[in-house]
Amino acid sequence: MEWHDRPMEREWVVEESVAVGAGPRAVYAAVADLRRMREWSPEVFATWIRGRAVKAGTKFVGFNRLGWRVWFTTCEVTVAVPGEAFAFRVSSFGLPVALWGYRIEAVGGGDGDGDGDGARTRLTEYWEDLRRGNRGAGLVSLLGKVFTGVPAEERAAVNRAGMRATLDRIKAGVERG
Repeated sequence: MEWHDRPMEREWVVEESVAVGAGPRAVYAAVADLRRMREWSPEVFATWIRGRAVKAGTKFVGFNRLGWRVWFTTCEVTVAVPGEAFAFRVSSFGLPVALWGYRIEAVGGGDGDGDGDGARTRLTEYWEDLRRGNRGAGLVSLLGKVFTGVPAEERAAVNRAGMRATLDRIKAGVERG
């Protein structure tokens, strides 16, 4: 069998990046504000957050839509480092589904007065599929297909397109101020 005749191996990790014309703190503030997630994501239409402050350990529920399908996921913030990184784990019915996160890196610029004018930041969004090698992985994959209409082996491609839209929206929103 030739290499081009083999089925493509499933992607378990996807990441996309964009350069944003703002400082790392402004970019972090946008991605870590869970209430604004519906502005950025093409799938998320609402969030319910437990408590006011968002920090490691904060739990929230994401309400999602893809076409006519609607579903929810339970999430927990795992990393919240202002100006550097923000991430959360997603589960469904107590079973691990994915890890979503953002890496934030200053890439230069700025006028030196500390207000972020002229700064540039690389924002990287990443996703890791956690539906492998654990109890319930097959069940969560089946539930994912039923609720979202997307088979697990196609989720990476759907997420890649969604990440591009999300990053473009964050960039536009942060640069607008």
